[in-house]
Amino acid sequence: MSSPQNNSKKTKAAQARLPRRPRSLAARREQARAITDRLALLYPDAHCALLFRNPFQLLVATVLSAQTTDVRVNSVTPELFRRYPDPEAMAGAAREDLEEILHPLGFFRAKAKSCHGLAAALCDRFGGEVPASLEELVTLPGVGRKTANVVLGNSFGIPGITVDTHVGRLSRRWGWTRQADPVKAERDIAALLPPEIWTQTCHRIIDHGRKVCHSRKPACIGCGLADLCPSYELFVGVPAPALPGPMPGASMQETEETSKKETQESRG
Repeated sequence: MSSPQNNSKKTKAAQARLPRRPRSLAARREQARAITDRLALLYPDAHCALLFRNPFQLLVATVLSAQTTDVRVNSVTPELFRRYPDPEAMAGAAREDLEEILHPLGFFRAKAKSCHGLAAALCDRFGGEVPASLEELVTLPGVGRKTANVVLGNSFGIPGITVDTHVGRLSRRWGWTRQADPVKAERDIAALLPPEIWTQTCHRIIDHGRKVCHSRKPACIGCGLADLCPSYELFVGVPAPALPGPMPGASMQETEETSKKETQESRG
């Protein structure tokens, strides 16, 4: 039996390596499709974890989520938006009042300053409305591509790829990208996935990263993607076992057709 120390060394070694991946773009797209189809089966109800009612609330909540958890952000935003429901109200807020509300998040002075500056910029440059384009969103203080894509995908229905810590880590483990830089990783992922699934796939990847594919110690044994994951053997040391049921990589439609066929055969 391997010791915890040996397991730790194995995990670190696996994290330092990148998995093999098909050379052709077509083959990588097919491999990615298999994973996204499986994610759809594993996490059919995945959604944005931040609570919001409109683009302004989501924009502010996403900015606040830096260096803290979505759960903690959700604990303060109801009061924040009750008192300051729109950019004009937040831009006119006293800084100390914002700091008091945001205190549980940590870095509350910096976050209060960010909220104040963001609301003022929306009022001064966009008439108090959240712009619906990446190019305009990233000109706002405290808003980068990740935040902009969250808002576009979840408030405006405009496809976006949110390369947070989970999406970046898992996309490297799956061979979708070899880039640590979020912008370069976003470009690589966009080349593999159809735009219509970008937003929802990111929610599913984030759920899988939080629940199973952890940073330091991924729960590879029993993972629902084990047979599709090119990094499984790097972490576990042996090839992944084939899963029973539908063939690995079967699409949701193929899975449903297989299930119907098996049901009919059992009844026949």
